[in-house]
Amino acid sequence: MPIALLALTISAFAIGTTEFVIVGLLPTVAADLQIGLPSAGLLVSLYALGVAIGAPVLTALTGKLPRKTLLLGLMALFTLGNLLAWQAPGYNSLAAARILTGLAHGVFFSIGSTIATGLVAKDKAASAIALMFTGLTVALVTGVPLGTFIGQHFGWRETFLAVSVLGAIAFVVSLLFIPNNIKHQAPASLAQQFKVLTQPRLLLVYATTAVGYGGSFIPFTFLAPILMQSGFSAGAVGWVMLVYGVSVAAGNIWGGKLADRKGPIAALKLIFALLAAVLLVFNFTAPHPYLAVATVLLWGAVAFGNVPGLQVYVVRQAERHTPQAVDVASGLNIAAFNLGIAFAAWAGGLVVTHLGLMHTPWIGAVVVLGALALTYWSGRLDQREGLPARAASQRPVPIH
Repeated sequence: MPIALLALTISAFAIGTTEFVIVGLLPTVAADLQIGLPSAGLLVSLYALGVAIGAPVLTALTGKLPRKTLLLGLMALFTLGNLLAWQAPGYNSLAAARILTGLAHGVFFSIGSTIATGLVAKDKAASAIALMFTGLTVALVTGVPLGTFIGQHFGWRETFLAVSVLGAIAFVVSLLFIPNNIKHQAPASLAQQFKVLTQPRLLLVYATTAVGYGGSFIPFTFLAPILMQSGFSAGAVGWVMLVYGVSVAAGNIWGGKLADRKGPIAALKLIFALLAAVLLVFNFTAPHPYLAVATVLLWGAVAFGNVPGLQVYVVRQAERHTPQAVDVASGLNIAAFNLGIAFAAWAGGLVVTHLGLMHTPWIGAVVVLGALALTYWSGRLDQREGLPARAASQRPVPIH
């Protein structure tokens, strides 16, 4: 694998860290800016909306730019956004900085797979994509807990400063090692992307993705204050986030193997059912430290385990219904993922305001059951159309 892939992996690590580290810092940010937890939770929503807009819209608008030029511009924008967050004088400026970094995130993961595969031979394409996305997994395991630790001991602003340093490093490494002559095809136009959104089977998958992740992120957005309300110290929250990240890494691998073995629909049925059960159990275990950590460990194992199945399934449906725009369909599933997060953080804030923190897990479980119902519906439609349960695309599939 060429050293240029290291630049993409570092970029993915920095972006993954800034996306999820805010979850561990919500109580700290809320206290410092003198805002309520629901308002702090909107910082998660606004970032996710930036990703959802950036992925399809800005990717189409920047399609003619050379890949290296675009990548350097994105990492410069990402670094600037985190520097603005570091120096944000108040809530509104911090929210604007989160939107800015979200826009960079959306375009990066839209073009990242293309750049990665352009660096290697065709038979190494899947491995190149997997290596790039390793940066996200490592961010959950190390970047988010470390960023939470920095924020709780030195101030949340210093976390964004540290992430901006990572962004600057990624920029320099990309400048040095990414070649200038990466070939690429212009991405689908906005009109072509809109055509994908007219396919009912693809819309059903996008709804499943958004609802499934929405359910999980209703309580996950407020995991730090839930733990602190249950008696965990601010420092202990970082260790719990580490447990969650390790479990996510293992669960992602398990989810991929399960989808390969049983087919995406069967895998998604099992994972969504387990996720709903874990969220419901968390309602009862959260006040008990050891049981809470054990439940968070199980939660991480199933929270992202459905990503491979959902991505493989959306590619399969796109190959049948919009074969000329498979990559667009896959990218829009990433947008659906982030729309689900955006809605969840907003809805979770309403739950916290009107019912209380400990109502978020069981409400999240109910929402996940909605995703389970949509998965059963998709499976029934596949049976009617005679689609084999374990038919899967051979295309390399990005997972975030």
